[in-house]
Amino acid sequence: MVHGAGLPPKRTDDVPDELNLFEDESEKRGGKSGKIQPLADRMRPRKLEEFVGQEHIVGEGAFLREAIRHDEVSSIILWGPPGSGKTTLARLISEYTDALFVSFSAVMSGVRDIREVVGRARSSSRKVILFVDEIHRFNKAQQDAFLPYVEDGTIILIGATTENPSFEVNSPLLSRSRVLVLNALTDDHIRLIVMRAIEDGERGLGNMYGGIEDDALTALVAFSSGDARKALNVLEIASMLAKKCGDGKVIISLPDVERASQRKMLRYDRAGEEHYNIISALHKSMRGSDPDAALYWFARMIEGGEDPLYIARRVVRFASEDVGNADPRALEIATAAVETYHFIGSPEGELAIAQAIVYCATAPKSNAVYTAYTNARADARKYGDLPVPMHIRNAPTRLMEELGYGEGYKYDHDFEDAYSGQEFFPDELAGTSYYHPTTFGHEKLIRDWLEWWAGKKHEKKKNAGSE
Repeated sequence: MVHGAGLPPKRTDDVPDELNLFEDESEKRGGKSGKIQPLADRMRPRKLEEFVGQEHIVGEGAFLREAIRHDEVSSIILWGPPGSGKTTLARLISEYTDALFVSFSAVMSGVRDIREVVGRARSSSRKVILFVDEIHRFNKAQQDAFLPYVEDGTIILIGATTENPSFEVNSPLLSRSRVLVLNALTDDHIRLIVMRAIEDGERGLGNMYGGIEDDALTALVAFSSGDARKALNVLEIASMLAKKCGDGKVIISLPDVERASQRKMLRYDRAGEEHYNIISALHKSMRGSDPDAALYWFARMIEGGEDPLYIARRVVRFASEDVGNADPRALEIATAAVETYHFIGSPEGELAIAQAIVYCATAPKSNAVYTAYTNARADARKYGDLPVPMHIRNAPTRLMEELGYGEGYKYDHDFEDAYSGQEFFPDELAGTSYYHPTTFGHEKLIRDWLEWWAGKKHEKKKNAGSE
């Protein structure tokens, strides 16, 4: 067993067979068990230095790495999307910490299994780490069964979930654990993992590797959507489908990746020109009130492997920039789509984004707020630090009152219709108007109110002048 520099090796004595549930890493594909391991399983990192991604929790000096280094791992919940490394991290912890390690899936186990593990843990002279995959699938009673044993230190719980723990894990259990958020792997992470698998002659495809075409690699990375397991599964199938060269090795092509993934790969580069072309097409389709075209471009981006949250953030911006106060509900629905996606993930969460896109595309449009803010910002830069008029300054101290802070301020609620008509701009900008609402949707009502207030202000000035 290979261990990382500066990290303690795992003790192998006093480990009951029933608790040692992970197979020996030396059992490679076609090993002594005769079982063929999937490429994704064979390529699991065997030491922390091989782990790709999640630098914020396992990078040098990060929390989890230090906890492992000092053998002080406490109960944790690993929350992240599929293929982000949750199970791999749990296995690595088992290799580096001085503890017995038990693993089972919430799909296949129940309270009886938990009690059995606890009984074995109590009979052991060493601490026990219990890894529960898909912990969100346990119901409340099953999760409650962990509580007393986590609290008294009988077991150290490591739960893995793709769902938000705030909603799916009981509060008492959550309060006794530390939640570590894992992110979807980046394109560079996936590319590194794929190339490592292709070139590894011991556990990967190195013995049969002849090359992978650039467009095939780009398509494979995009298709994986940050999921390392998905990328390696498709790579393994593609390598089986690829044609052999004269030297008996294979070159993996784009058609091989398409057949392996059972889908046509669309030309879409998340960091290139096509990315900007398509997001522009989506934005302009919504602005042009064409929900059908907007949905098409949204689907193109999703099928091309774009991060749905990137699209959702653009829809939120559109709701303010292009719909604005013509329909204030657009911003609510757009931000709700972001929260919904965070809550349920892909693919179900993408429907909420599609709903927001259709709503924004069919809403009345106005960029009046965007234009007003742009002009106000330009004046703020042009005129610099104009002093706040004395009558609307705050006067929290006696000295400030004596200096005239707040003097002459008119409390609007003391006036008829709760409107005083006083000036709030610095003298240099008195009477300036930035916001000019349209006659569409809710802005028509805003326009009517502004015109009414303007009339009241004119009337008050006229009356003041005649006195």
